[in-house]
Amino acid sequence: MVQAGEQDQEGGGRTRLFNFKGIFEGTGRHTKSLSIDTATQLEPTEDGAASSRSQGSKPLNDLDKIPKPRTLTKEELAAKEAKEKILQEMEQMKERFAKLLLGEDMSGGGKGVSSALALSNAFTNLAASIYGEQKRLEPMPAERKAKWRKEIDWLLSVTDYVVEMVPSQQKSKDGTNMEIMTTRQRTDLHMNIPALRKLDAMLIECLDNFKDQTEFYYVSKDSDDSDPDSKKKNDDKWWLPTPKVPVDGLSDSARKFLHYQKDCVNQVLKAAMAINAQILSEIEIPESYIDSLPKNGRASLGDSIYRSITVEFFDPDQFLSTMDLSSEHKILNLKNRIEASIVIWKRKMNHKDGKSTWGSGVSIEKRELFEERAETILLLLKHRFPGLPQSSLDISKIQYNKDVGQAVLESYSRILESLAFTVLSRIDDVLQADFQIQCQNISAGKSRNSISRPPKEEMEKVTTEAPGSMTLSDFMGWGSDQEDSTLKKDPSDELCKDEDTKQQKLANVVTSKKMSYLETLGATRSPTARH
Repeated sequence: MVQAGEQDQEGGGRTRLFNFKGIFEGTGRHTKSLSIDTATQLEPTEDGAASSRSQGSKPLNDLDKIPKPRTLTKEELAAKEAKEKILQEMEQMKERFAKLLLGEDMSGGGKGVSSALALSNAFTNLAASIYGEQKRLEPMPAERKAKWRKEIDWLLSVTDYVVEMVPSQQKSKDGTNMEIMTTRQRTDLHMNIPALRKLDAMLIECLDNFKDQTEFYYVSKDSDDSDPDSKKKNDDKWWLPTPKVPVDGLSDSARKFLHYQKDCVNQVLKAAMAINAQILSEIEIPESYIDSLPKNGRASLGDSIYRSITVEFFDPDQFLSTMDLSSEHKILNLKNRIEASIVIWKRKMNHKDGKSTWGSGVSIEKRELFEERAETILLLLKHRFPGLPQSSLDISKIQYNKDVGQAVLESYSRILESLAFTVLSRIDDVLQADFQIQCQNISAGKSRNSISRPPKEEMEKVTTEAPGSMTLSDFMGWGSDQEDSTLKKDPSDELCKDEDTKQQKLANVVTSKKMSYLETLGATRSPTARH
């Protein structure tokens, strides 16, 4: 041990000195023993190199003996990534269904909506997030397309458990037949869901067909290439890019292709509208809507509309021509009034005993006749204005509906109807741009012909200066043909005039289009929040 000198406070300053001799002797003995042990432990390894190990310790090359991580092959890496992706999708699916079960109230406070309304809002929000960015006629990106199909499958998987009991035959072991009750998917879901999936695939295929088109392109509203006239006409679509076509317009093949795609999308729109109207008619009318109705149809329609519907000779087209349909709000107001009167008349016909407060002096036959006329008007409104928002009755049905199967069918058909109308409007925008270019080319060609053609007075002056001379043109009659052709009406004038007149008529009838849930900021809101 090394001993340090210290002052002995009790002994009056005695001091102990360092024992340097012991330090050197101990150190020498330790160094000697270490060198001997090290020399004895030097052993050759397998590759000829010597390795040293201290006594009682592990060999220094043990790190080399630890197994190195094995390099994964491409197949193993792909399988690992697929497994991680599946786990990630499972977590997303759990979160999505947890939100649906809680009625969109993730706080767990019990303030959520019903499961049917939560599913309806989920379909609407999914369509807004996927198709809300589809502002051009172009294929949907692969990532968004995969997300759309995956999440639609998630939401539709709920309908696999909406079943009904049906009788079936079962054969026992002894050969006797027994009638038992088995479960199967409900009939309305079994019939409509495959049809809606087919319509969905047709819409995506229609967008994929525009993959290789080079006839038209898009420019932003703020770019220099944008037409100022189109800016004024499409102020309600300020967020959409402007379609541009070549200077000579679209080719015949491109124009035929666009019209063919328009016909296909129009068929999808009609089928989706029919399914949606059928499902809405089957949903029960909530009591809250019935309580808000007046007691009779006259109070709902108003005196002027009621007299127009109850006349002896009724013409629905003439009735609509007398109505003010100049704005979307007025059309929707008329639709709400007519739907309310239909509900009132139906309820009165069902209470034939007259004990209900709904009873009145109007006969049942007249109510049936008035109801048929009102339904005819509703049908005409739906076909003339397919972009109208939902009526008060439809919103009330969707909000208070408790049937999950009907909620899925209604929301899925509604978003497909809205998406088909959006694609249809995109095709119409391109065709409208092509029509404008054609009219400009016709007008420019007509002005060039008027400049190059000599005035009629100059030709008369030339002929009067030499009355006795006859040219080859006069002999062959070419001059008279040319003069007659100048007096004839240019057919291009009739074409542009007819189209302009047609557009003016459409502008007078069609209101400012509300394209869909996706083209308005109310796309991601529930029916209650939108109104």
